[in-house]
Amino acid sequence: MASTGLTSGGAGSSSRTRVGKYGLGRTLGEGTFAKVKFARNTETGEHVAIKILDKEKVLKHRMINQIKREISTMKLIRHPNVILLYEVMASKTKIYIVLEFVTGGELFDKIARKGRLKEDEARKYFQQLINAVDYCHSRCVFHRDLKPENLLLDKNGVLKVSDFGLSALAQQVREDGLLHTTCGTPNYVAPEVINNKGYDGAKADLWSCGVILFVLMAGYLPFQDSNLMSLYKKIHRADFTCPPWFSSSAKKLIQNLLDPNPSTRITTAELIETEWFKKGYKPPVFEEPDFRLDDVDAIFNQSMQSGNLVVERQNPAPTASPTTMNAFELISTSQGLNLGTLFEKQMGLVKQETRFASKCSTDQIISKIEAAAIPLGFAVTKNNFKMKLQGEKIGRKGQLSVATEILEVAPSLYMIELHKSRGDTLEFHKFYKNLSTGLKDIIWKTGEEMKESPAVGDSAAEV
Repeated sequence: MASTGLTSGGAGSSSRTRVGKYGLGRTLGEGTFAKVKFARNTETGEHVAIKILDKEKVLKHRMINQIKREISTMKLIRHPNVILLYEVMASKTKIYIVLEFVTGGELFDKIARKGRLKEDEARKYFQQLINAVDYCHSRCVFHRDLKPENLLLDKNGVLKVSDFGLSALAQQVREDGLLHTTCGTPNYVAPEVINNKGYDGAKADLWSCGVILFVLMAGYLPFQDSNLMSLYKKIHRADFTCPPWFSSSAKKLIQNLLDPNPSTRITTAELIETEWFKKGYKPPVFEEPDFRLDDVDAIFNQSMQSGNLVVERQNPAPTASPTTMNAFELISTSQGLNLGTLFEKQMGLVKQETRFASKCSTDQIISKIEAAAIPLGFAVTKNNFKMKLQGEKIGRKGQLSVATEILEVAPSLYMIELHKSRGDTLEFHKFYKNLSTGLKDIIWKTGEEMKESPAVGDSAAEV
């Protein structure tokens, strides 16, 4: 399933596809069962993200219960620190999940870009995380895959929890009062989850919160090992050391969160009462709207009345040319409306997506990317001004897949965006570093940057 990390992009003013009242734009992410697209509500002008699932694939892979669970979970949760689900629609062949569009990027990216956070800043994000987690637990919803990559930031820096694909509802608790499905990301998973003997979903989520707090303040993971079994042993023993810059109260809290015994691990109620957590704490203020779950079953009902189905409508295709980004869309690709981060200034500093500028022709850009990707073991599929780079090797999280799109920023100036649509983020970093070496002749530099480094061509340089 595609991640709901809905954090970048613009739609182009002439969307060619409409679903109900939404004009669909660029693809933001793509997975085995779903694709996430930028969209615009034509009635309100509001930007949203729409997760599109193929009904046939969902049925074939017996994913109905998981999809229903994800949708039901997000409809139950109405909280300022959780990605908002606006509505769910269905056509004869597809399911459309309309979600809040968040422009501030992943919290993971902030750490990777700035390094560790100061304790007060880390506390601010941790307080928002606990607000969201505590609310979810009060609704008997357990996330089970909490990690910085699933924590997004809006344009105001407010934290939003996303990706409830692995979440569990109270109905999944067995007679012993425990959950029994092993899931999550190894470095963030509680020891009792690995044991596969049943676990308390709330206690397991709190362990993950402890790992996240450690990462925010340290800039690295508490449990790391290239060997999975060795990693599990470290987790079972809670074999970690807090760095010296942690305050004593922060160390104590993390040790209480990363207690390998879930029965003695700190609870949310106890955590909220600690002096460290209460410093500068502001409880969220919000209203809970009414919600219904009856439409969740309806979208999978093959006999659903045609009047309740939406239809994808295609506008006439314009003459082939790259999508033109207007000023708002251009600014929205930059975190916090800071134009300085529009184009990556350090080619090695990439996260799950990156972008560069070029003054070369679109044909030259496409040819150069293809020529640079093939020797690295990537198959290239071209569709007008979009390219899909598919790795041949099986990596840590399957084959690496990279979506590429050329966007026209101004006459003869293009922004090329590369987005990891599948695979491991670290492998994407390595791939892009190698790819960028072959692209140096087409990457454009500003005049000021040209003065600071040796020239590599009139229209080519890194940005």
